[in-house]
Amino acid sequence: MEDIEHLDIALHTEDCDPGIHGTVITLSDLHQGLAYPDPNRLRQVLLQDYGRHDDFAVIVDEKRLDVDDVQGSYSEHQTTLPDVGDVKLRLSIFDGKAGLRQPGVTLRVGGKAVGSHSFFGLEGHKYFPPKLLKKMYGEVDADGLLDHVTAGWDSLVENSEKLKAVEAFVQPILISAAKEKYGMELQLAQARMQKAIQQRLASLPEHKRSFADKSIKKILERYYDEPPNKIEPIVGVLLDALERSDYRILLEHIADASQGDVATIADRLNDFGLAEMAFLVAQAAARQTFLDQLEELARDPATTEAAMHKSLELSLWVFGPEYSLFSSNITLKRQIEDALNTTYKGKNADKRPDLLLNENLSGEYLLIEFKRPDHSLNYDDYKQAIEYRHDFSKHITSPIRVILIGGRLSPDFPKENREPNVDARIFSQVIASARRQVEWLLRIDSSEVTS
Repeated sequence: MEDIEHLDIALHTEDCDPGIHGTVITLSDLHQGLAYPDPNRLRQVLLQDYGRHDDFAVIVDEKRLDVDDVQGSYSEHQTTLPDVGDVKLRLSIFDGKAGLRQPGVTLRVGGKAVGSHSFFGLEGHKYFPPKLLKKMYGEVDADGLLDHVTAGWDSLVENSEKLKAVEAFVQPILISAAKEKYGMELQLAQARMQKAIQQRLASLPEHKRSFADKSIKKILERYYDEPPNKIEPIVGVLLDALERSDYRILLEHIADASQGDVATIADRLNDFGLAEMAFLVAQAAARQTFLDQLEELARDPATTEAAMHKSLELSLWVFGPEYSLFSSNITLKRQIEDALNTTYKGKNADKRPDLLLNENLSGEYLLIEFKRPDHSLNYDDYKQAIEYRHDFSKHITSPIRVILIGGRLSPDFPKENREPNVDARIFSQVIASARRQVEWLLRIDSSEVTS
């Protein structure tokens, strides 16, 4: 079936009085095996594209297309503001799963739209869910703003006090209407999260508990329609930040201790050491989870080198403790991009390697070339990696270590007579080695904390 714009539609025209001009669309010869077009559904479709036009009106079954045709809840609000006069808001909150194509509230002065639709400052509200903005559709009539409309009718004059007064009237109504419509979803999300974190909240001091509760509610309001597995990490970070005040408190105790009171200072330092060990245990447990997920990624044959690069870019501790101090920066990223964009373009673009260039505090450089977890490192990979080092050495005076990492070693990968500081790594071995270090930390630290 062809789209309607490609159909050969016969047009019939006739002269008429200018006062009754217009276009009538009549649907005929409809397929009898299908349900007839629903007027409400037709209004929804037309409203998306033609609901905000000033120069013509669309009428379906003798009803003009308007704000109240949006599927959802509709309300009207009216007031009289000083210096502005009568202000009327007509608002619909769409109840469909996806957002509207043209959401927002249109400001009309004298029946004519001023500028494009907006949210009257609500888009800058810190804790209002952005997705709810896409479900708002309305119009504000405020003829008292006429003297503040710019010549092109594209906006109001800058710093209009009258517009601020209208915004102060409209914005709370938008918030209230949205929360009323989606209040149940917000309450259910809060209930689910409250149950999951109740024990952690109960362990906090009273003043922190109240702050955490308010902050969590703000997070839930902003991400009200996200699944729990996406919201829980955000809430978890908030609670971690509140719980991890041990260092600050212990350091304050150390600072307060008299220099002559050696026993007190020793006790405080001992407390600080215990807190440090507890933190290391928590960090090691988190790293175990990271390695579990990284291992799953490495076992998946569909995983690309870019995916492994992204996973490891900020977690070089996986390669060993000595690599933890290496980090990237904007300049190094640009060097990589400039070099690769010069060499790999056009037909060679699909052969572009995935490189990571880092620097530690001593000025040493580390160049990592990532290959897919199902790729066997071969002689060509080795040759290519050292060529990259030679190219970058033209711009860097410090020595550059090279790591190639892939799924396995090919028989032709050179095991001897390699250039210095070129290392080949296998994903499975790197992850296994990192896991042994984490498990060792957990054994040592846990025994120290409990002893």
